[in-house]
Amino acid sequence: MQGLMMEQPLLVASLLVHAERHHGAQEIVSRRVEGDIHRYRYRDLAQRARRMANALAGLGVQPGERVATLAWNGYRHMEVYFAASGSGAVLHTLNPRLHVEQLAYIIDHAEDRVVFFDLTFLPLIESVASRVKSAQIFVAMTDRANMPETHSLSTKLLCYEDLIDANSDVFDWPLLDENSASSLCYTSGTTGNPKGVLYSHRSTVLHTYAAALPDSLNCSARDSILPVVPMFHVNAWGLPYIACMVGAKLVFPGPALDGESLYELIETEQVTLSAGVPTVWQGLLAHVDALGRAFSSMRRTVIGGAPCPTAMAAAFQERHGVDVLHAWGMTELSPVGTVCSLKAHQLTLPQADRYAVQAKQGRAVFGIDMKIAGPDGEELPWDGNATGDLLVRGPWVTRQYFGCDDESPLRDGWFPTGDVAKIDRDGFMQITDRSKDVIKSGGEWISSVEIENVAYLHPKVTAAVCIGARHSKWDERPLLVVVKKPDSALTQDELLAFFDGRVAKWWTPDAVVFVESVPYGATGKVLKHRLREQFADYFLPN
Repeated sequence: MQGLMMEQPLLVASLLVHAERHHGAQEIVSRRVEGDIHRYRYRDLAQRARRMANALAGLGVQPGERVATLAWNGYRHMEVYFAASGSGAVLHTLNPRLHVEQLAYIIDHAEDRVVFFDLTFLPLIESVASRVKSAQIFVAMTDRANMPETHSLSTKLLCYEDLIDANSDVFDWPLLDENSASSLCYTSGTTGNPKGVLYSHRSTVLHTYAAALPDSLNCSARDSILPVVPMFHVNAWGLPYIACMVGAKLVFPGPALDGESLYELIETEQVTLSAGVPTVWQGLLAHVDALGRAFSSMRRTVIGGAPCPTAMAAAFQERHGVDVLHAWGMTELSPVGTVCSLKAHQLTLPQADRYAVQAKQGRAVFGIDMKIAGPDGEELPWDGNATGDLLVRGPWVTRQYFGCDDESPLRDGWFPTGDVAKIDRDGFMQITDRSKDVIKSGGEWISSVEIENVAYLHPKVTAAVCIGARHSKWDERPLLVVVKKPDSALTQDELLAFFDGRVAKWWTPDAVVFVESVPYGATGKVLKHRLREQFADYFLPN
């Protein structure tokens, strides 16, 4: 017997419709690229998103086609979020921290029709535009008064506000198949080219539900939320969608992510919840502590993208009364997988024991199932000791990468995360290692293989191995271990200068160590773990 309930598809546009209808007067505050503060309400967001949906139709964007953004966190970016996905197109957020060649590859691989961008990124757009074939329409996300007077684009540069003004706010969001694509986000390409993860409307709405729950990010209409995590980084961990679902005030920081700017926004807008990577919070804490300031409103901060140092959690909680939620996820998980929300019996643990729990990545949110597996694939016990490959599954976990119709990354229906982890009896997961030789710096992945490939191009290099060494600010930074060709006079400065224009600047290694030889295993592979052990603390003070 079938149930007798209504069948209504789970659609991204429904989040905006709900926000307009039930939280229309709630405020959205944005620090703009133009330098000022912009304020409006959810009802304004909804109206302008409908105008932009009409504009996309006028530009010839068809259902299923990709609409790209290269932008900071702000109200215009959020309008495109809903205009693209809600109208049946696919929102494709681009990471400006990638190298120009990677961006060009991603744009063409996704076959983006239109690229929206903040003025900050005009030089990057000019470099990318000459390298891509798919994108022919570029829209500067500003008004007519701030449009650039000159540019090198071979096509006409459109003005965002002109498109808004020229179109009606009457638009009926189509009743789409909830399993149709809503948005697209690429991994950072840690092994080979970046891979696209294509989210559906259904997966996005379900992820929004789960991430908003009390034991997840714990969001409500009483919150003022500051997403410091970029909207180009896995949809700002879902916070723009969550805010619409619960009716929270949104505060967007724009390009100003320094401690002083963030603190000013937090206090002025009475932010209660923020989210970002540890490196951002280091700058914020340094600013607050140097001036002897305090947080008058902020009560919770979500820290993810890299492990949260115990000292940082202690600083927030003991000095400032701000609870820390340590979270873990991946692009392939939309991204939230686990959140370290303490259980009742853990609240009364001694401080050291409590912080030991908070150092873990946490327990799975509803919808995510996880397990650890040994070398032969058998599931290992949740005893807090056994370590194995971390695998996950759930309704917002990818089953296949975009454009890879003939292959699947799944193992017997489970997605292999590439992390090695252990899980304790309370279900708290802790990552202990990485199965791939990638470097995580400031919450972003750096490919050791790509750095090695560039180093091998240098005529004086015989062998090159890139590893991640611990760093007090960035968690890890790339260290290049090199064997020079005999009798060559290669210097560190010469080799690092060789990377200019070949990789993104922040990918460039911080230092080079010259050695006589590197260790190899029986199969001829470099034993990177030995080098990691040898140089683990290279960037830390003696």
